Amino acid sequence: MKRIFAVAVICAMPISASLADGHGGNDEAKKYAAESKAVVMEFFKQVKGEMQSTMKASGPIDTIEVCSKTAPSIAKAFSEKHGMTVARTTLKPRNPVNAPDAWEEKVLKKFEERLAAGEKPEDMAFFEIVEADGKKNFRFMKAIGMPPLDKAPCLKCHGESIDPTISTKLDELYPEDKARGYKAGQIRGAFTITKSLD
Repeated sequence: MKRIFAVAVICAMPISASLADGHGGNDEAKKYAAESKAVVMEFFKQVKGEMQSTMKASGPIDTIEVCSKTAPSIAKAFSEKHGMTVARTTLKPRNPVNAPDAWEEKVLKKFEERLAAGEKPEDMAFFEIVEADGKKNFRFMKAIGMPPLDKAPCLKCHGESIDPTISTKLDELYPEDKARGYKAGQIRGAFTITKSLD
């Protein structure tokens, strides 16, 4: 597997029922898109629960540990359970392992264009069947928006003003961190799913 989900932001991001614009959207692709959306929602719910309970019990420092250790193991379990690679990617990765491949980068940039045109991140998704190196894969991405602090604590670790104690822990765990400086309403990244069709 290319990468396993290392999350520092699932928080309380709303996930829309919309699949938005997949192209090459034949019945097969639409079926995989619905399956992928269900996997994303299930995955999000489980990681969100872990993060919220840890945040409530012991605060953001221990929640960072959930992101760096627990979330990847959940992603691995979901990938194995569903026979697809479940991950997250972004144009500003906290962990370089989560940097986008060429297809993901193109979709993330399209999401930014859609945001600039007034679309909400929670409504953005994209899917298609692609062929590369003689292999056929279904690809799916669902945007992750940055919620305001009164809705979720994501900006405590990803915002423009981060507590020095949190910054120190982030520096320790993620020396190449680029995932800071966000504002509410921006796109943090996307869930990304790859399913082999061969």
